[in-house]
Amino acid sequence: MTLQSLTKDWEPMAYGFLDGSAKREIRRKMLKAISVPGCQMPYASREVPMARGWGTGGLQVSCTLVTPRTRIKVIDQGADDSVNAASIRKFLASVSGAPVTTDTLQADLIQSRHRIPEERLREDQVLVLQVPNPEPLRSVQPNMSIARQMHADADYGRMWLQLYEQIVRSGRVMQGASYPSLVNGRHVMTPSPIPRWDVPKLHMARHLTLLSAGREKRLHAVPPFTRVEPLVFDDVPYRVEDHAGLTCHRSGARGFFMNEIPQADGTSLHEVSDSDLGVKTIRAAEGEDTRIGATWYVDGEMS
Repeated sequence: MTLQSLTKDWEPMAYGFLDGSAKREIRRKMLKAISVPGCQMPYASREVPMARGWGTGGLQVSCTLVTPRTRIKVIDQGADDSVNAASIRKFLASVSGAPVTTDTLQADLIQSRHRIPEERLREDQVLVLQVPNPEPLRSVQPNMSIARQMHADADYGRMWLQLYEQIVRSGRVMQGASYPSLVNGRHVMTPSPIPRWDVPKLHMARHLTLLSAGREKRLHAVPPFTRVEPLVFDDVPYRVEDHAGLTCHRSGARGFFMNEIPQADGTSLHEVSDSDLGVKTIRAAEGEDTRIGATWYVDGEMS
């Protein structure tokens, strides 16, 4: 063995942008996170060509998982064509050579900011969620050392108290996005700032979900077929957003999560948040041969 045999020619960057050491560490932490569902795993978040808080955690996980054969889909609050989604998709394609798609059914790796696609994901698909704040206890315990001890003791009484106070003051739970959820009956997590509509999609799902916060240097996971139960009182059931009766003004899709678009006359139009589903619905209405997969919700009810 020679020194030359242990080296290789200089390259401007490693495959997938991240160096081998960073990828190994993130892979190890992902395996630990999968082994202990919902538990936050610290990792040395690397610098990537993107500002902290704009998806650096999800990007590092995607760079670690991507291969030349991985078909990538990136969405930002349901949209494939936003600046953030387009920038991340272009970056991942340029550093990996992997193909990209906007079709949920064709994607192998889906990186998302604040939404889960409306079409059901398969066992062979991986969902990567960007997380700005992975700590569900921060609103009730700002001291992170004490918060970690509370996680270790499964002491979530303050979170229950916070939900109770919301009911007393407002008559209902006011928590919208990032609804605290119990994973596998043990750890409470914040499932990214996804709306309440999307939280039931994580319960006993077939796909693997990885949640990563680059700025906070934490990641956690929801493995396939894992219980994810929103924190609710027995006499106050969990409610998703009331979008069942709304219709998309562009595609005619009905019974899915909608974006509200205010108009100059004071009224509002609604547009389906999942842009890929909206495009598919329009193409199907125009007679094109378009496949729409099974959806989590049917007429506003979890199927």
